[in-house]
Amino acid sequence: MSSSNIPHLVLQSSSNHQKMPVIGFGTASTSSTIDTKEAVLEAIKSGYRHFDTAAIYGSEQPLGEAIAEALQLGLIASRDELFITSKLWCTDNFPHLVLPALQKTLQCMKLEYVDLYLIHWPISVNPGIWGFPFPEEALSSFDSKGVWQAMEECQKQGLTKLIGVSNFSCHKLENLLSFATIPPSVNQIELNPTWQQKKLREFCEKKGIVVTAYSPLGSGSFWGSNGVMDNEFLNQIAEAHDKSVAQVSLRWLYELGVTAVVKSYNNERMKQNLEIFDWSLTKDDYEKIDEIKQSRIFSIGPEDIWDEEN
Repeated sequence: MSSSNIPHLVLQSSSNHQKMPVIGFGTASTSSTIDTKEAVLEAIKSGYRHFDTAAIYGSEQPLGEAIAEALQLGLIASRDELFITSKLWCTDNFPHLVLPALQKTLQCMKLEYVDLYLIHWPISVNPGIWGFPFPEEALSSFDSKGVWQAMEECQKQGLTKLIGVSNFSCHKLENLLSFATIPPSVNQIELNPTWQQKKLREFCEKKGIVVTAYSPLGSGSFWGSNGVMDNEFLNQIAEAHDKSVAQVSLRWLYELGVTAVVKSYNNERMKQNLEIFDWSLTKDDYEKIDEIKQSRIFSIGPEDIWDEEN
């Protein structure tokens, strides 16, 4: 698919109205950096222009190398053709560490700016090597106002075009919006047919915050579940449309007005995941999806991090 065929969403809460491709390519992976670089190059050839990384993924450097090579090969004419998202990790989630963390990210990728920089989780974690989920003793108090002011400063300095959050509940967003000078453009959350987050989606829509779904197919690199791919209702819908379950899930998200970050290093699936724009789900499909039992896949710390069920 040509990159020009992938629809874009305008990020409403930004002063400069940036456009974000509705499907992004995820780089959270247990694969080697060589695999990541090759996969990103293949994704660019397939039409992807939105790439999602994070400090914790270990994929910033190979993503940067792939961008440099794509420019060299003429796969893209300019870095401006790409939309790059990265994220602030929990151990840098302190006001004085935000700017240095983003500078390090940019050095890793050899870029002058990212398009979107997100607070990865609404928690601050003390330095150290911690397992997931984080134990209580790893957590420090999260100065959301101080951290957000530092994020705003990053945008003012032109190191990122937009700022946003990830894994923020309605309550945490409400708190953030009460003092933000620049509101978050995006909230990236776990979202798929088995964890639909209707209340949070509606809240974000009301506030002009674009929702990006991670684990849109119900799996991730460091955790995972076959709940989406094995779901009986989704398999029935896929069969009726002669599509894959992945395509049904991504089409459902697209019809909800949600953007998605999907990861596959398999060339065929990579292309299939973009083939969702020329068909539609039916009323009957929606009724089936509404019946799917809900369960969250991933948690990073004590349950009260969520402070509500969405």
